[in-house]
Amino acid sequence: MRNPAVIQTYHISNAKPKVDVYYPVITQLDDPKIQQKLNEVLFKEMNNMLTDNNYYDPSLVEMVATYEIKNNQRDLFSINLIVYSFTGGAHGMTYVKSLTFDTKTGRQYKLQDMFKPGSPYVQRVSEYIRRHIQQWKTPVLEPFTKIKPDQDFYIADTSLVVYFQLYEISPYVAGFPYFPIPLLDLQDIIKPNSPADRMLPFIGT
Repeated sequence: MRNPAVIQTYHISNAKPKVDVYYPVITQLDDPKIQQKLNEVLFKEMNNMLTDNNYYDPSLVEMVATYEIKNNQRDLFSINLIVYSFTGGAHGMTYVKSLTFDTKTGRQYKLQDMFKPGSPYVQRVSEYIRRHIQQWKTPVLEPFTKIKPDQDFYIADTSLVVYFQLYEISPYVAGFPYFPIPLLDLQDIIKPNSPADRMLPFIGT
């Protein structure tokens, strides 16, 4: 079994406006071409998030960009890129973008890639979220119906975590609604050899 990817951090900063950006850098992969490809994707995605969230706006007061590694095992790498920007007003805004890669092949995965072709994954995941919105009393802006086919997600150990951006389904004060779904609950529709399938052996299947 391969060792996890080794992650280093590249930091840039500015005093006025106050900017701190922490880029993740993947190192020590066996294939340098795959390593370069993944780092180019991470760098591009982070820069796109900076631009989309007022990096060049003259009214920018503060910006912090960082990352959280959610999975780094079995050649599977899930990471959250997180950007906070403040341009004045009542509060700043935070955005999260999750990326999931195979560090052996360089492939990047979407939510639909976790499931068998034609499977009702949107319905199954939506039903799970709907039940837990009620169970956890999660505040919502309007009755929840279903996820998008390409809804934000990441893999964290034995769970598929589906989440929503600020204001996407809930008021700002509720933060980011995260819904960790045990992979065993979706086992019958998980695509063989997908990242989700790869994590199932850890839970005794």
